[in-house]
Amino acid sequence: MSDEIPEPDRIEDAPHPRENKPLIGQQQAEADFLSAYNTGRLHHAWLIGGPRGIGKATLAWRIARFLLSTEPAGMFGQPENLSSPDAHPVTRRINALAEPGVYICRRGWDEKKKRLKTVITVDEVRKLKSFFTMSATDGGWRVAIVDAAEELNSAAANALLKILEEPPEKAIILLVSHQPSKLLPTIRSRCRMLRCETLGADDLLQVLQQTGFEANNPQALAELAIGSPGDAIRLISGNGIETYQNIINILAKAPNLPRPALTALGNSCAARGNAEFYASVITLVELALVRMARHGAKAKMHAATPQEMAVFEKLCHSEPQSRIWAELQQQLTGRIAHAVAVNLDPAQVILDTFLKIESAAIRALR
Repeated sequence: MSDEIPEPDRIEDAPHPRENKPLIGQQQAEADFLSAYNTGRLHHAWLIGGPRGIGKATLAWRIARFLLSTEPAGMFGQPENLSSPDAHPVTRRINALAEPGVYICRRGWDEKKKRLKTVITVDEVRKLKSFFTMSATDGGWRVAIVDAAEELNSAAANALLKILEEPPEKAIILLVSHQPSKLLPTIRSRCRMLRCETLGADDLLQVLQQTGFEANNPQALAELAIGSPGDAIRLISGNGIETYQNIINILAKAPNLPRPALTALGNSCAARGNAEFYASVITLVELALVRMARHGAKAKMHAATPQEMAVFEKLCHSEPQSRIWAELQQQLTGRIAHAVAVNLDPAQVILDTFLKIESAAIRALR
């Protein structure tokens, strides 16, 4: 793929999942697939589900390399894991996106708008269907990876369903999904589930080291990333911990939130080229509300910033207050999603969001 065209399934500044050889923290999912392979019960479609950024795509590419590079079980016995040699031609071809036995179905590039499309269109699934009409040159496996499956639009989802209903021989379809519940029930019913789990703090830090990212504040990172190395990388790359601290500093002034600070934050979100920062602020505001509600419900958690727990104790130290913040978080999620979809001014969205928080704080402190 051209350097000018971003890959929709890649975190900026991080290796693509096809380049991540070790898979950390997903031993059970790997064992489930290997068991099906070794017992000859390999289903034609697998739904790899779990939160964003925990290694689902890495597992999918690991499976693809394994299927295309592993010789059938014979005198050497059954494989004990899904690893494949770094020097194997399949590994080199996959890293270069030049492996004819693998097709990746993902959001395409919009030539007119010069940006990635927001959904996976039916054209991409038609290419997938064409891929399956061609026989593997060596009679081996053909593997298709759909990432992320919930990005399929209606026409694309129905086209994929037809492929799943009449699966090609010697073919495996791997659907990577951050939200499997959003998929058509008929698609889910035709797949076997491989569930990936969030990572513990030690595994999370190991993944960061493996991908070349340094965690200067590992405890805060572990708390805010919620077991997702992908989210941890986004936090590191986008100064997310500092942004979260800024949000907590604003909340500390409740019920009278500082207007200059809100204006500055909103203007930063609205600045040209700051779309990723805007998305990060929205995510972190929602996360702060979730964590505050959990604090009021007496959930066990560690402070992500020095001031965080004091702010939460001030605004949410009881179950009734917890309900206020939990309900607000749900309401804001829908409002913000609509605002982003219709392209409302980010500065106004941020101001409106914090005004709703201010009103909730007044109610919580009564």
